[in-house]
Amino acid sequence: EESKGIFSGPLSISHPDAGLFMMMDERDPSTLLELAIESLLSNELIAIHSLGEIPRELFVPLFSAAFMGGHRKTLIEMVKVWPFTCLHIGTLSVQEPQRELLKAIIESLQFLPVQNSAARSPKLRILDVRQGIDCRTTCPEFGTRSPNCFHGCTHSVRSILKLESQRSTVDSDPESESSRQPMELLVDLSLDGTFREREFFALLLNKVAQSSGSLHLCCRDLQIDKFSYARNTLKFLDLTCIHNLVVDQASLSEVTTLLAHMIYLDSLSLSKITFRSLHGKVFQAFLSYLRRMNCLKEFNLSSFSLTDHLASLLRALPPNLDFLYLPFCEISYRDLKFLSQSPQATHLKLLNLSNNPMYWEDSGPLQILLQKLSDTLQHLAINHCHLTDATLSAILPALTTCSHLRVISFVSNPISMPMLMRILHYLTPLMELKYVIYPIPVHCYEQWHFHGSLDRQKLADVQAQLKAMLQAAKRSDMNWITYS
Repeated sequence: EESKGIFSGPLSISHPDAGLFMMMDERDPSTLLELAIESLLSNELIAIHSLGEIPRELFVPLFSAAFMGGHRKTLIEMVKVWPFTCLHIGTLSVQEPQRELLKAIIESLQFLPVQNSAARSPKLRILDVRQGIDCRTTCPEFGTRSPNCFHGCTHSVRSILKLESQRSTVDSDPESESSRQPMELLVDLSLDGTFREREFFALLLNKVAQSSGSLHLCCRDLQIDKFSYARNTLKFLDLTCIHNLVVDQASLSEVTTLLAHMIYLDSLSLSKITFRSLHGKVFQAFLSYLRRMNCLKEFNLSSFSLTDHLASLLRALPPNLDFLYLPFCEISYRDLKFLSQSPQATHLKLLNLSNNPMYWEDSGPLQILLQKLSDTLQHLAINHCHLTDATLSAILPALTTCSHLRVISFVSNPISMPMLMRILHYLTPLMELKYVIYPIPVHCYEQWHFHGSLDRQKLADVQAQLKAMLQAAKRSDMNWITYS
């Protein structure tokens, strides 16, 4: 009896290359599977015809191979009959050719049952085209009564979770319900005003319109390069879905308008935000919205004049914040003193105070801050802070208590070679510390920090000496890096 397709049974193959597989029965099973998939994809027509017959367990490896191999037609048909609740791009590499595949996959989303399709009916409810997400292509299934996806939307009123919950509380006749099941499309967006981004967003809106309201567009990561580029686009997004927000070049009033709709942010990054006063209503509204963000773990504020107002900001931020970036914020001695006494001072894993000149002689607040961070701090950046030998010498004992420190960067601070050697001596006992980005000592310049006056031979001597010291300390695993 003739086989009905490529697969009938666990791995029964009817294909011109079948003899090849019979000769390789002692190969590793994974190798045999790869060869079977490669052979199947070599004839796209046969591959598409076989989708109704192959075991559902083969859909995931077949999808990955088809995606990386650029088999557009196969991918489109696979999405139409996808036998699982969710489909995640996850860690699949998305280069320029794959961007077109992503668009084709989105285009192939079905909102009504496919007429005259293969025996297998589609189950796809959640399509996740976010890139670099550490997750499986599909989530494990624990039952058949409701969709299972660990990454589905949980906050929007239009999420599958909320809609299914509402439906379960209403005693309705299934026969009368719409044949359109609620679906979700998970995306990350970078609103930079480019034609490519506008074209991609137009595709998303087109699919939402086609769905007649059954498709929920869920944006998790939103990056706005300039607010004027994003003003119209934002009208179509459910801002409660956003977990990570990056805004560059906007007014504080515009940022506040956004934050009014966001409660569940994990990270917030703001750069080049203009404002009139830190005493006005807009800044107070900004702080009031920050106070609602109990999930916030990362806060990045750059190029924002905070002088003598850091206390107000820290009081609004969660005490268990993990990552705090404050570069170019004109931090004052008073600000640093408050930071050293704040609740965040015992929780931070990363602290970036770069490009905040610390001219004051009293290094006490910085010492206290490092002592309080000794149990948690993993990454410290204090670049371009005008730290001198005296200041660094004073904070070294506190710095060495940070036993979990992995990265420290303090480039472009005017220190001497003896001080740099002393720092190395103090830091080598920190066994988790792997990367040190250090400043070029002042003696390597004819004039301090004029790059044209750098003596390359002196720098080479510095690097050789540090390398020898690391070898003597048996810390060849430490990477000491500088930029010239």
